[in-house]
Amino acid sequence: MLVQGFGELLYWVSWGLLLFSLFAFVDSAIRREDAYRAADKQTKPFWLIILGLAAAVNFFMGIMSFLPIIGLIATIVYIVDVRPALRQVSGGGGGRWNRGRGSSSDGPYGPFNGR
Repeated sequence: MLVQGFGELLYWVSWGLLLFSLFAFVDSAIRREDAYRAADKQTKPFWLIILGLAAAVNFFMGIMSFLPIIGLIATIVYIVDVRPALRQVSGGGGGRWNRGRGSSSDGPYGPFNGR
């Protein structure tokens, strides 16, 4: 029973990794090519290939190999390092959650400078 529960846990972890890498792949696909150069990151085709391979490995191999771990590391690098730099360069700092608001240091009556 314990082995069956562990197998089910690995099944859901595998699906989570697949969805995570697919999200990163789609996000990298919708970003503009010049944003990668402006952010001084690798090119768009590079990230599409890396993240596409990560998603394919997660889909076909599951979690019982070291290759999905390498794909997870690449996906984490994209999400933590590349994606924020692309959003900053593209002007999409807050996306739909920051619509209509100023910078994070703005108070209700304008910029808060601490004075």
